[in-house]
Amino acid sequence: MGRHKRRVSFLDGLEITAVGAEGHAIGRNDSQVVFVKYAAPGDVVDVKVTKKKKNFQEGQIIRFQKKSSDRIDPFCPHFTYCGGCKWQHLPYEHQLAHKQQQVVDALNRIGGISDFEIHPILGSEETTAYRNKLELTFSEKAWLVDFDKERDKGMLKPSALGFHVPGQFSQVLDIEKCYLMPDYVNDIQRGVKAYCIEHQISFHNIQKHEGMMRNIMFRCNSKNEWMVVLAFYQNDQSIIEPLMNYMKDTFSHIHSLGYIVNEKMNDSMQGCEVVHFAGEPYLTEELGSLKYKIQPLSFFQTNTKQAKNLYDITKDFAELSGDELVYDLYTGTGSIALYVADKARFVVGVEYVEAAIEDAKVNAEWNKVNHTAFYAGDMKEVFTQELFDKHGLPDVIITDPPREGMHPDVIQRILESGAKKIVYVSCNPATQARDAQLLSEGYQLTKIQPLDMFPHTHHVENVALFTKK
Repeated sequence: MGRHKRRVSFLDGLEITAVGAEGHAIGRNDSQVVFVKYAAPGDVVDVKVTKKKKNFQEGQIIRFQKKSSDRIDPFCPHFTYCGGCKWQHLPYEHQLAHKQQQVVDALNRIGGISDFEIHPILGSEETTAYRNKLELTFSEKAWLVDFDKERDKGMLKPSALGFHVPGQFSQVLDIEKCYLMPDYVNDIQRGVKAYCIEHQISFHNIQKHEGMMRNIMFRCNSKNEWMVVLAFYQNDQSIIEPLMNYMKDTFSHIHSLGYIVNEKMNDSMQGCEVVHFAGEPYLTEELGSLKYKIQPLSFFQTNTKQAKNLYDITKDFAELSGDELVYDLYTGTGSIALYVADKARFVVGVEYVEAAIEDAKVNAEWNKVNHTAFYAGDMKEVFTQELFDKHGLPDVIITDPPREGMHPDVIQRILESGAKKIVYVSCNPATQARDAQLLSEGYQLTKIQPLDMFPHTHHVENVALFTKK
């Protein structure tokens, strides 16, 4: 019996009226919401429906009947293909307005909270070249955009060094120039790719799990010093050593150069040993009066200037006088804990990732901050009465959880702690709003300060102050 082909449906003349979550724009087909990528409020578009559910549909633009007057030309030729920077077609001031509204709507609708002070969103001073970290993937065959498919029909697909195509992890889009980091990143990546092609070094095939070149990671600091880490599939020194020497001798701004050998099925560098090849084994970055050691696999906020603003806002919301015991939950490498320590009596940091806690201890020692203690482990199992018995009940809690927010047990422990203030830093308005509703049992949301860490994306950071009822 033959397979039935799924019937494809289309929507003609769909008017886009708003911007929604996850970077989608919104239109309505009768009473049903339609989410459309890369659209702008004011567009009238013909849409191919890619997903149908009971309460919503998703689709992609196949034709414009009318373009919004708010649209601007994207600056990157890879727009819509690589999956990043999805809001390039919107003026930056519009992006900021949408992000602030996203935060407020989440607190209103999910958290059921409306009576709080709203500080206007703080935009990023730099809207391109704002990242201090980027990772690219090598692929034996490049994913071709529609134009390339026609032009190169019947030809061998070229190799790629670029980004995974959204929803197709085995496919990599070749990137000639990325606008997310200072332009020196493009000099390095083009040079490395050309060297590998000239010397016939194989690029990885993730499906067959073969090929020498896997990934390249870039980091830089505000002094324009660069760290580069290459990931190879095999420890073949006849390939590794000449390539690493080429990089050392060619790119003068590389301050730290290393490599890993990754034989795992996935591309993640975490858990791999970094072999230091040349220069320093780390970078340093300064925020305020503090100096942070950034090692190859350390976590550090990827927008350095906005990171300082984020920490300043957090510190300001905490209103520390110097007498407080502060608990910093999900402390990471202790960046916020150390930043507020000069205004606190003592700071306790808790984090799940043990390597991050080791970095936090190193940074505390580096900066001669002696009134801190850092603990690694599952938050709900470490942030307990036993920890309170050891250090005392907190006066102020700072929490910066991952996108999924806080575990209910952690929220319950916060409620039981009796802390006078909670400063909640979040990268996900929806889970922050959910947690705010749970915290409302004992705390009042006083004020919020949204912050844009990632221009041209739908992501938004928000700092919220809760005071004890």
